[in-house]
Amino acid sequence: MYLNSSDLKNLCGDVIHLSRETGNWILHEMRKLADEDIESKGLHNLVTYVDKGSEELITRQLEQLLPEAGLLAEENTISRQGNEYTWIVDPLDGTTNFIHGIPCFSISIALMLKDKPVLGVVYEINRDEAFYGWQGGKSFLNDKEIKVSDSSSLDDSLFATGFPFHDYSRLDDYFALFEYCLRNTRGVRRLGSAAVDLAYVACGRFDGFFEYGLNPWDVAAGALLVKQAGGKVNDFSGGNNYIFGKEIVATNNIINNEFMKIVKNSIGKNA
Repeated sequence: MYLNSSDLKNLCGDVIHLSRETGNWILHEMRKLADEDIESKGLHNLVTYVDKGSEELITRQLEQLLPEAGLLAEENTISRQGNEYTWIVDPLDGTTNFIHGIPCFSISIALMLKDKPVLGVVYEINRDEAFYGWQGGKSFLNDKEIKVSDSSSLDDSLFATGFPFHDYSRLDDYFALFEYCLRNTRGVRRLGSAAVDLAYVACGRFDGFFEYGLNPWDVAAGALLVKQAGGKVNDFSGGNNYIFGKEIVATNNIINNEFMKIVKNSIGKNA
């Protein structure tokens, strides 16, 4: 069974609701977090019982909303193949921020039809901001339609990025692009949640975003939001392998051609 736009809209409302419920639980648990609750699952890659508990709360409800769908979630508390649809879940994007009490972390949930996102929700927990959209609709922030910015040059643009925490193989090229942005844009911000970065591009707070070393749960929902808000999303070579290809560029579309030339001349040439 394929979901039409009306089905996706209704489903999106349910996902927003469960995201807010889970977000409230995360904030409650944040007050109780202790050093012994923090684990390492890899180099500079931290996890807590809150990440895992959030994932269990979310996936349990997603299973009820669409039982036939598969599940791909960051903490791997559950993993299941789906024939057509798959939920992709980041139960707490910005775990390091969360651990240190820095108020930028989010829940990111996308529904994929094969390899294409058809529904996306990014819930920034601290500001109670739900960014969402579905195939055939627009992108929204708390019931208000959002659009990407209208900045027409890099000189007038503000960018976001993230820094790799374990894969340093492309660091020289990455810093060349970073330096170019420092010299030729209004600046570069590093919030610590790729899902929020993409949501901020979708609503025009950022004009562009780039990062490598990301996973599908970091970008699937946010990429849909950017595209449905009028933006452009690419991999570093200008192609479409940005969900599973571990690299992404998102812009307001107007500056895309100009910025992609810079990306291809630095990182993209070695992709």
